[in-house]
Amino acid sequence: MVTRQAIAIIDDDDNVRSSLDSLLRSYGYSVHLYDSAETFLTSGRVISTACIVSDIQMPGVNGLQMYQHLLAQGHVIPVIFITASADDAPRVAASKLGACCYLSKPFDGQSLINCLDIALKSNNKAH
Repeated sequence: MVTRQAIAIIDDDDNVRSSLDSLLRSYGYSVHLYDSAETFLTSGRVISTACIVSDIQMPGVNGLQMYQHLLAQGHVIPVIFITASADDAPRVAASKLGACCYLSKPFDGQSLINCLDIALKSNNKAH
């Protein structure tokens, strides 16, 4: 039996959230969707989240700022950043924060699944 892990998908694009939700549920993951970093941070589900898949560029608090906030609060959750931006600066910043993976949109589903495998294995080692 597959152990269900709660994955948070944070993206302001409805289509991206829906696509990633379908993909991850087809692999047996429990998925929670958020349209903003603020919605996730106030959801009450931060502690039960095994991994975050977050867009970097969103209105309000961006993905990097959200992750900095989580780390400052002592929440070390593996994160996979996704972005449509071709700018290298966010990739460097994500790496410095300890992101497990960084995917440029569009990306194929298998790349995300591979990143999730890496992220969840690193999370299990931390416990």
